[in-house]
Amino acid sequence: MKSIDLTQGDILKHIKRVSIPVSVGFLFNTLFNVVDTYYAGQLSSDALAGLSLSFPIFFIIIALSSGLGSGTTALASIALGKKDPKSFHMLARNALFLSLIVSIIISIFAPMITIPLFQLSGVSGVPLSLGVSYTNTIFYGSIFFILNFTLNGLLNAQGDTKSFRNFLIVGFFLNLILDPLFIYGWFGLPEFGVTGIAIATVFVQFIGTVYLTIRLIKSSEFVKEIYKTAKINFNIILAILKQGVPASLNMATIALGVFVINYFVVRYGGADAAAGFGAALRIEQLALLPALGLNVATLTIVGQNFGASQYDRIIEVRKKALLIGLSIMAVGIIVIYPLAPILVGLFSDNTNVVNYGSGYLRVEVFAFFTYIFLNINISLLQGIKKPFFAIVVGLFRQILPITLFYYLGTTLNMGVHGVWWGIVIINWLAVIIVLLYTSYELKKLKKVLSAPSLKAI
Repeated sequence: MKSIDLTQGDILKHIKRVSIPVSVGFLFNTLFNVVDTYYAGQLSSDALAGLSLSFPIFFIIIALSSGLGSGTTALASIALGKKDPKSFHMLARNALFLSLIVSIIISIFAPMITIPLFQLSGVSGVPLSLGVSYTNTIFYGSIFFILNFTLNGLLNAQGDTKSFRNFLIVGFFLNLILDPLFIYGWFGLPEFGVTGIAIATVFVQFIGTVYLTIRLIKSSEFVKEIYKTAKINFNIILAILKQGVPASLNMATIALGVFVINYFVVRYGGADAAAGFGAALRIEQLALLPALGLNVATLTIVGQNFGASQYDRIIEVRKKALLIGLSIMAVGIIVIYPLAPILVGLFSDNTNVVNYGSGYLRVEVFAFFTYIFLNINISLLQGIKKPFFAIVVGLFRQILPITLFYYLGTTLNMGVHGVWWGIVIINWLAVIIVLLYTSYELKKLKKVLSAPSLKAI
């Protein structure tokens, strides 16, 4: 596989080349989750609620994995932009080692806190037991999730987003077979129920680890002889953590935010509202897929051009990524608003569940543009090695709701609709903050890149 030099050539073509495979891949990843949600709904409303409430806890793994992956992408892109293969391989060695250590820690300690976290959301009884069983199984298989994101980070830095796309597409079709196999106990297997959904997911991730490892070894930038000489280096691990931890914490705050949302949703609407919110999230994820592709494209292209000290191309990436993202979101809003009840109805025939889920979507569409503004700018900041502001924004978006949701839901007696509108208000406030800070950092960057020396970076 030949890597792509993103420091030259047409920016728009690069954005399309990098982002489209990512979006297609995550389309199938979201459909993967949709299949899981569908089967949980077929089992029972309790199973659907348990799976929905597990999302913010399961998201711990996603946050850590994504943080390490995006941190690896940023640093590897900069190394490639500087034409420094030794740094690239040192980074690869240390990123994979760090991934193994983190996954071992998660598989040992995370299951110890699963039950208390579920109880904090206010759930009990059958949804609690089903959610805990599903989540702990995912924790035990965390090594494959984390390795896959790190391997993909090394591939993304080379402009290869097709390998991960291929894995996600194959994974979706495997999951179609494996979910009912483990849930219902086909061919003499035990009936695992909701836990079977988690077993199928872990198995698919294992297949992905094998495939992505092969793809990395075969990539044009990977040289076995150089990799063998690379050593574990504390400074490089620290550099990965400096890039990855802010991204992980930002995503972890999203998990915290969903946890807070679940708490108020259960408080105002009960298990049916939680189930409706969970189903609606799957639909929302489909609408936001282009944003995920644009995030990776922005991070990768900005990273290589930052390494090559090309300020004008960094600015151009930002403008064009925003224009593409906002245009696509406009289409998503037009489609989802009128079809919301039909879309949620695909997951449940419970009228209350459908009403809650469609009610959420019809308010949430007013926040769709915010995800483009937030994600593109945060990806740009990470690409220029300024990742820490993401934590500030993340905490703002997830802590303020505790007060705002209560005020809207209880004081103004809006109930669960207060939660929905609270999300919209907070996101737009966050956009204002992010745009101001990004403009400030870009002005500083222009001065630095114009200077004779880049040591200040």
